[in-house]
Amino acid sequence: MPHALWSGAISFGLVTIPTKIISATEDHSIHFRQVHLADMGRVRTRKECSIDGETVTQDEIGKGYEVSKDDIVPVTDQELDSMPLPTAKAIEIVAFIDADSIDPIRIGDSYYLGADGDVAKKPYTLLREALERSDKVAVAKFAWHGRERLGLLRVREGAIVLHSMHWPDEIRSPESLAPKPVDLDDNEIERAVQLTETMTTDDITQFRDRYRDALEELIEAKAGDKVLPEPAEAGQQQEAGKVMDLMAALNASVKAAKEGRGDDGGHATVHEMPTRKKAAKKSATKKSTARKTAAKRRTAS
Repeated sequence: MPHALWSGAISFGLVTIPTKIISATEDHSIHFRQVHLADMGRVRTRKECSIDGETVTQDEIGKGYEVSKDDIVPVTDQELDSMPLPTAKAIEIVAFIDADSIDPIRIGDSYYLGADGDVAKKPYTLLREALERSDKVAVAKFAWHGRERLGLLRVREGAIVLHSMHWPDEIRSPESLAPKPVDLDDNEIERAVQLTETMTTDDITQFRDRYRDALEELIEAKAGDKVLPEPAEAGQQQEAGKVMDLMAALNASVKAAKEGRGDDGGHATVHEMPTRKKAAKKSATKKSTARKTAAKRRTAS
């Protein structure tokens, strides 16, 4: 069971549902360390005071709000905890709305809400069934990382999901980004619609992170002193300022999409992807490689 990030209760009218928040996603990105290239030693970040230049420890660090350039007001954790916030340990449902009325740009991170203990099983199931039968989603308020947030509750495969949401005033207007009106030929629009239909699929699980696969292959080759993989060919790019022949590009795109799906125009073929190679090596191997690299550099110098 993944680690619970928060525990409290869902407030559903006068119904209380003990719950815990669990992250619904996992980070599979490959993370790098900052290292000293001369000997591959790790470079660490030091926290220093801007006034006396002294390195400070974590217990010496507090919060402060910059009122002006030279005026910072200290704010303690005790003061923050004592603020009147009714949603401090509760996910308070405030309304129910149609799911398609929510602009996706307002949705942020996603979390699973688990029933916390036997006492929560019945009210948890009750809320889940109410959401499913009504075809609604619940709008809720909850406290997270020192501020009140807006959330969205919906059902996914028998579990209640909490999506954090941006407040309306946090969404920037795209008005200045939209291009000025242009003339489009109906044939171009119809061809673009045909391209969307040709590329339509019911399964997006076929897609995977090719960049991560290539990065794992690169790391494995370097860790094992193997030949580095050949660089991939660059894709076609439109020259800046050059007017594109839209109809020619659409025709070529539709043709390529049809060929990728087969001449019968059926569903896209899903090819089995190669198994992911293990990027991680044992710590002893990593240290040995780092020492060899450092030794070679010192000998060369």
